[in-house]
Amino acid sequence: MIEEARVSVRTADRFAPFGTTIFTEMTLLANRHGAVNLAQGFPDFDGPEFVRRLAAEAAFPGAGRPGMNQYARMFGLPALNQAIAQWWLDQTGRSVDPDTMVTVTSGCTEALAAAMLGLINPGDEVVLFEPYYDSYRACVAMAGGVARFVTLRPDPERGVEGGFYFDERELRAAFTKRTRAVLVNTPHNPTGKVFTREELDLIADLCIEHDAVAITDEVYECLTYDEGVRHERLATFGEDGGAGSMQPRTLTLSSLGKTFSLTGWKVGWAIGPAELTKAVRAAHQFLTFATCTPMQVGAAAALTLPEGRRAIGELVSDLRESRTLLGDALRSLGFGVAPAQGAYFLMADFSRAGCAGGRCKGIGSDVEFCRMLPEQAGVAAIPPSAFYEHKDEARHLARFAFCKRRQTLEEAVRRLRRWAGA
Repeated sequence: MIEEARVSVRTADRFAPFGTTIFTEMTLLANRHGAVNLAQGFPDFDGPEFVRRLAAEAAFPGAGRPGMNQYARMFGLPALNQAIAQWWLDQTGRSVDPDTMVTVTSGCTEALAAAMLGLINPGDEVVLFEPYYDSYRACVAMAGGVARFVTLRPDPERGVEGGFYFDERELRAAFTKRTRAVLVNTPHNPTGKVFTREELDLIADLCIEHDAVAITDEVYECLTYDEGVRHERLATFGEDGGAGSMQPRTLTLSSLGKTFSLTGWKVGWAIGPAELTKAVRAAHQFLTFATCTPMQVGAAAALTLPEGRRAIGELVSDLRESRTLLGDALRSLGFGVAPAQGAYFLMADFSRAGCAGGRCKGIGSDVEFCRMLPEQAGVAAIPPSAFYEHKDEARHLARFAFCKRRQTLEEAVRRLRRWAGA
């Protein structure tokens, strides 16, 4: 009889707190119960046809012509680097060198990981606003950094319907002599908050005071919906290159996925001064080395051709209508709903009076609510406590994605109304 080998294997300690992502869990639940998936934030429609066609042509150029199917340059296909630099100039009025200040990555998540690994030493502190996209904390941990949290809380009088805010004193206290970076996501996932000029001014002042780097996740940069609400870019604060300028200490991350509804392509980028870019590339070259070449061809076209700008305008218009459709339905069922100035999520408070005809009574946490919803209502949402260090802050909240086709949202609304007895 052959004795079975015993191998002592365990996950590295730095990953012990994380487990399977909440997106995977809730999507599995949605599939198991045939639920409408408003949990994971991906569109259920394709991005612009011309972008997809050009990427396909790069891979399949026709008889007698070689395809673009080999490694791209480590820091990006030249055409895409140039397109990103031009996009930045058009958006900000400021120029960046495409070869030294732009790095193409395999999605914004990889850009974030590369930034943390390239800039953070063990023991360095990184300020995070909670709720946060779940990879933020994991990337800080991978780099050996220490996360310090500043909580975005609902308006004290109006609740989530009044939006989310942070306490200035709490933010100031989060910065210490060990602060290396602050990570700012605006427009914000999951709250839909667009950070104001005044809020970003404070963050900029603290970065300069503490000689810290600002890493800004701006994947929803084009997705704002309300008149008077403007996405401000922290990298443009202060006179370019001056003593109070944020340009030398800001790394801006974004991607093709959200702006052009091509999340599966995983084409992202980092824009920043050469010294910060050098740090990103030091890690990026050993993470993915290079991003899918045909997709980079399509991305360059999306950012440069007039059809791309028109596609963005159409997407914003459609998402604005989707926000209204789902938001109005949730309010009619008694949910408190955050305004969602940007991004494509609605934070909803299910503890409000009248919620679902009283069906939410007795639910003790957001996790309980969101595990119950696919089976009982046939709709899936995300429990946002997965995005909080302080879990109790989210115990009555659920995140719904509205980046779906109208018919998908209408079906979700029908199911929620039936479940609520409305």
